[in-house]
Amino acid sequence: MDLPQDVPLLWVLRDEIGLTGTKFGCGIAACGACTVHIDGVATRSCQVALGDVWGEVTTIEGVGTPEAMAAIQQAWVDHQVAQCGYCQSGQIMQAASLLAENPAPSDSDIDDAMQGNLCRCGTYPRIRAAIHTAAKLMQEA
Repeated sequence: MDLPQDVPLLWVLRDEIGLTGTKFGCGIAACGACTVHIDGVATRSCQVALGDVWGEVTTIEGVGTPEAMAAIQQAWVDHQVAQCGYCQSGQIMQAASLLAENPAPSDSDIDDAMQGNLCRCGTYPRIRAAIHTAAKLMQEA
């Protein structure tokens, strides 16, 4: 792939590779819809140029172990987190990063980690509850 090094990673993922699970939201890293993992760290792909990618990129299509993603997805369903759904890939990517780093987060830990991910539908209490449930499911596995 011969692309200019200043192209945002988001557009490489969506337009060049065809991984459309990562969403464009604001373009200024303020909403979190474009969250991916670079070397396991939740990162806003709209603000990372292709030439600045420093490690392995993981999108919503490939995040986590099957067990971890099953726990997160089950918790999301159990708590009926998704309303319009647009922010969900970014929310899940951020939650997966949090749980990989902190397998038993407190409310404060969750709020701190998730604060850069906006949900237009306002399902923040459901997101927090789902993260707690996912953490418990992952610990039981």
